[in-house]
Amino acid sequence: MADSKEMAKLAIKALEDKQGSDIRVIDISHISTLADYFIIASGSNRNQVQAMADAVGEELAKIQVFAKNTEGYQNANWILMDYGDIVLHLFDQENRLFYDLERIWRDGQQIDPDSLE
Repeated sequence: MADSKEMAKLAIKALEDKQGSDIRVIDISHISTLADYFIIASGSNRNQVQAMADAVGEELAKIQVFAKNTEGYQNANWILMDYGDIVLHLFDQENRLFYDLERIWRDGQQIDPDSLE
């Protein structure tokens, strides 16, 4: 079973491959039992947000990791993908600004996605 850091790296790579923008990683392991990492990314339209979700699902499936739950795929203005140790929030631009998860989870530590290497 992959650890949360490995899962996060693969998810970020999948998001980058689909031109996900403003990818943020928030380490919430010290403030919540929900997960170790929240990964937040934006897409420019419904099709791109869905493609980002599909790419993450495909990439993590290669290492036998599957989402416990996925919500919002049909509307694709906010897709939540729960992998246990990592939770992805994939937004369109408007909903990303509206929900502002970075502010809500500001007690978590924002980390540079490249630092997961």
